[in-house]
Amino acid sequence: MYGSVIRNPDLAPEGRQKIDWVAAHMPVLDIVRETFRQSQPFKGVRIALSIHLEAKTAYLALVLKTGGAEVAATGSNPLSTRDDIAAALDAAGVRVFAWYDPTPEEYHEHLALTLGIKPHIVIDDGGDLVSLLHGELTDIAREVIGGCEETTTGVLRLQALERSGRLLFPMVAVNNARTKYLFDNRYGTGESVWTGIMRTTNLLVAGKTVVVFGYGWCGKGIGLRAKGLGAKVVVCDVDPVKALEAVMDGFETMDSLSAAERGDIFITATGCRDVLRAEHFRRMKDRVLLANAGHFNVEISLPGLAEVAASKRPVRTNIEEYRLPDGRRIYLLAEGRLVNLAAGDGHPAEIMDLSFALQALTAQYVLAERKSLGRHVYPVPVEIDNRVAELKLQSLGISIDRLGADQEEYLSSWKGEE
Repeated sequence: MYGSVIRNPDLAPEGRQKIDWVAAHMPVLDIVRETFRQSQPFKGVRIALSIHLEAKTAYLALVLKTGGAEVAATGSNPLSTRDDIAAALDAAGVRVFAWYDPTPEEYHEHLALTLGIKPHIVIDDGGDLVSLLHGELTDIAREVIGGCEETTTGVLRLQALERSGRLLFPMVAVNNARTKYLFDNRYGTGESVWTGIMRTTNLLVAGKTVVVFGYGWCGKGIGLRAKGLGAKVVVCDVDPVKALEAVMDGFETMDSLSAAERGDIFITATGCRDVLRAEHFRRMKDRVLLANAGHFNVEISLPGLAEVAASKRPVRTNIEEYRLPDGRRIYLLAEGRLVNLAAGDGHPAEIMDLSFALQALTAQYVLAERKSLGRHVYPVPVEIDNRVAELKLQSLGISIDRLGADQEEYLSSWKGEE
């Protein structure tokens, strides 16, 4: 069997140091790892991961390996892979097919090589592995028992496959679990997006007008953190209920063309394409910042930027300046890719502790329930969702009350008070 395809194996010690640091701050995944060590639920099982290949996801891969799995990993975004982490995973016995900033052809090849292990379980982040398995690699799909998906974008792709009747194996929508979206999407994205923007630009947020596109859980977190940093927040959303919610949360809400004239910093978090287009760029002020928090680099229209710009040049690491004919400057961060990972270290370890514990336990569930699961997109079982929350509270030294038998009976009864 072929070995890893990575850029520099000599970086392994540096990567290992980073993995050890985040592992020390992921107590829930530590408990899962110890359980897996004892029970070996994945013995003889092959698992393929397409993930943001950085320290926290590397620890997830090692937890699965501890549970007996043969693991192969690749990146889920060209700019989020860390070469030292790839080297450390390779040194730890995980096959890795990824490096930072691959060409589109290399990125595709790395995905295909990862699936070359003929996985039983697929853990996807954005749906690239599943897409290949439903396209040119359907022969490998016959080996797949099922898997799980981490992101809103990936779940949307899975639901489209299911609606068309083409889904070839069961997948669990980890993104839709409460211990995922309430914490990872809201607090993780909210904090890491601003960490990425601030460390990349070294500019002040307070006093500026921030325009957030998409008021889902990610958008809520981004807006909340912007407000906390002293910014004025404007929200744009096509869903009238979400737009109304943003109003009730104290944010200005308006159409995107009006917001284009107001903003200093624009952040997309919709999961849709062409959210910011040429007609928006033409209305923007001088020196605005554009950042994307959605999975794919399609939310900010790069063709649209090229259309309005007279010139383009790099001005700082992960910042490109598009200069309009009248001299106005638009700064694009991280090529329009996920700013928190392409220009930062991603979500805090304590947040990903929850999400990756969900991933690990859900993979175990898919394997254990393979005979009863059909070709559908499933929610994370409530028991797993609650278990992850309980373990997190336990790690924080927090105890909560339990319902008594009479209280449970009362809540489940139709009779009301007697």
